[in-house]
Amino acid sequence: MPHTIGIIAFDDVLTSEVIAPVEVFANAIERGLLPDARVLLIGVEPQTQVRTAEGIRLAVDCTVADAPDLTVLIVPGANDVDALMQHAALNAFIRKHADAAEYVASVCAGAFLLGSAGVLDGKQATTWFGGESSLQAQFPQINVVFDAPVVSDQRVITANGGLVAYRAALVLLARLTSADAAEQVYRGLGIDRLGTWAAIVENIA
Repeated sequence: MPHTIGIIAFDDVLTSEVIAPVEVFANAIERGLLPDARVLLIGVEPQTQVRTAEGIRLAVDCTVADAPDLTVLIVPGANDVDALMQHAALNAFIRKHADAAEYVASVCAGAFLLGSAGVLDGKQATTWFGGESSLQAQFPQINVVFDAPVVSDQRVITANGGLVAYRAALVLLARLTSADAAEQVYRGLGIDRLGTWAAIVENIA
């Protein structure tokens, strides 16, 4: 059965946390590693596009009201997700896929949305680096892992924000295909060429 990867999109979402999984899975599809798979941006509100926190406009393919069936649900973050945590339709959509999808994942503050939907209860999880204490205080039923870029607990994967979203997407890809396939994408996107901060400083000097 072809995979359908759904990424939640909303106004003020952090751009990298949407683009990273889109790029990873699109690259895998292009390489034939995920035959007939598709990636959907799923809006929360009835709108045809969202504007990210960095001002980029992204078209959405459908909304949570359309209730698409997904293999993987990815929930990115934002600088403020308080209103989204109270969004009944989004919470219901997340809960549905916590039961039906092969994997549910979050990046950054997306963990608070998974927590609000109750799908992290009793599971290990993380959020943005430095936000772990807030996640633990708000959702004491979660086993929060501190200072870990990506945390996997069976069918749930959570990660820090920003460029760590690429790492989380590669973990998901490996779960759906193989570690070798994920490494092909990792190298194909040039992530292995980023280097350390010391290497970057060499180019600055």
